[in-house]
Amino acid sequence: MRGLAGGAKSPFAGRALLTLAVALPILPGFPGSRSVMAAGAAQKQTQPATANNSNGYVGQAMCATCHTDVAKDFANNPHARLALEHEGHGATCESCHGPGQTHVESGGDPTKIFRFEKASAQQATARCLTCHAVAHPNFPHSPHGEAGLSCINCHSVHHAKTPSFLLVSAQPTLCYQCHQSIRDHFEMPFHHPVPEGMMQCTDCHDPHGSFNPNQLLTTADQNAICTKCHTETAGPFVYEHPVVRTEGCLACHSPHGSPNARLLKVSNVNTLCLQCHSASMNFAAPGAPSFHNQDAQYVACTNCHTQIHGSNSSPVFFR
Repeated sequence: MRGLAGGAKSPFAGRALLTLAVALPILPGFPGSRSVMAAGAAQKQTQPATANNSNGYVGQAMCATCHTDVAKDFANNPHARLALEHEGHGATCESCHGPGQTHVESGGDPTKIFRFEKASAQQATARCLTCHAVAHPNFPHSPHGEAGLSCINCHSVHHAKTPSFLLVSAQPTLCYQCHQSIRDHFEMPFHHPVPEGMMQCTDCHDPHGSFNPNQLLTTADQNAICTKCHTETAGPFVYEHPVVRTEGCLACHSPHGSPNARLLKVSNVNTLCLQCHSASMNFAAPGAPSFHNQDAQYVACTNCHTQIHGSNSSPVFFR
């Protein structure tokens, strides 16, 4: 002790001062603490490039150092929110683009990372379906899939134009890019209000595929696609019009648009009815009521048979 008082240094003095010098800057409010913490954060960001060499992943912080244009808005992306919900272990850059170590070590060689825009449609779709296969199991066999389209033809993770579903453009403009003939239908005098924005194509169609023609949504009663809006035609009725049950709404109506009121396929409703109720039913026979004489074409069938979709009171669909 006397030696220490005379100027000899304690063997623990240097260690204590070093500990104090390291500990003090990280105390809240201590001068210089921000710079030290920032340096520590930067070191933490760069660590994955070497710390995860065993599996080739570098971490999304490393990706953001170069890809700032897509990283700045990625926090608002559904994929990023999914990652946060799983403590950073959900969908991140490398979940879709693959391990980035080789890409980073090569100085950013674009051939060393999976790029969706350079991949084939099958390769790009396969990447998306690693997570979305449960929701869209039939896409590879859908008309869109078999036509050589991939997910990125309609969706964009980084540059979406819609707040939901990450579409490259809003409906129906997106669908019109390929389905020009259907767009013409919506220009007709009578049409479903798709151009007005009151309906969307996906209200009736499943773009990822279904087991019905024209990728129609699957329901227990296929007419339910129409009757979910046109509830007055839904039934069940005591007396059903057989064509509604057997052939469905499209037997008489054109779903996208028509020059005829009520989206009917023909302008003269009697002509439509006579496709099934033909002259073989002897409407023009002697003694038949004059209003059934189709040669005279007096009045429309639905003037009397008003409940043509079905009735609870009349087998001939009177009111």
